[in-house]
Amino acid sequence: MADVPYVGCGVLASSCGMDKVMMKSLFVQAGLPICKHIWFLRSQWKNDPAKILRKIKTELGFPCFVKPANLGSSVGVSRAKDKDSLVEAIDLAATYDRKIIVEEEVVGREIECAILGNDEPQASLPGEYVVYDEAARFLDYTEKYANTGNVSFVVPAPLSKALTTKIQRMAIRAFQAVDGSGLARVDFFVTRKGGEVVINELNTLPGLTEVSGYPKMWEASGVSFDKLIEKLIELAFERHREKALTKTSR
Repeated sequence: MADVPYVGCGVLASSCGMDKVMMKSLFVQAGLPICKHIWFLRSQWKNDPAKILRKIKTELGFPCFVKPANLGSSVGVSRAKDKDSLVEAIDLAATYDRKIIVEEEVVGREIECAILGNDEPQASLPGEYVVYDEAARFLDYTEKYANTGNVSFVVPAPLSKALTTKIQRMAIRAFQAVDGSGLARVDFFVTRKGGEVVINELNTLPGLTEVSGYPKMWEASGVSFDKLIEKLIELAFERHREKALTKTSR
């Protein structure tokens, strides 16, 4: 609104990328495979928790993951293994958002892919989170940021050429599904049984320090950190010029 160029996604993509329910709806429309999930409002949980618990047990089963629909960095996210832990997980998520999403557990490898561009986005080589301690199988806030040594990020991920290409194409499609611009990181699961690729979510504002996954994936793809920052600024000006072509008054 201030007519100033800025790096990254616009209002629509940023909001859809934050709301996991809306994001998944757009992925489905784009023909992308997602995990089974249900969502509900905090008011619905308060009014009839038994109904929601039955629905989760019937449609998803245990274990499952409970998340606030509009948060990141695994804040408010819990893994529920039974009814008691499910109730506790929902109560926790409800302290962070009025909308709660519950997803089935997908057992598989955790793969990420970085996107760079505007109307013609490009995908990096994928990276993979490798877990050394099964107790840390769930990447919560501590595992992501405290450098516990239980998890490392390997890039490029050891994938076949065909699977790498498939993930890159799906990442671009996800980026376009939310009308992204500038940058994003797209997270996937590759199931241990069958090797199917399932898209988890898209992050429109991924970590951008020299040790973050996003620049590491571009470094492995031949784009240095300095060049990556330059390119992001160029994309911001490019998008600003394109938006200036649109008439906003008669």
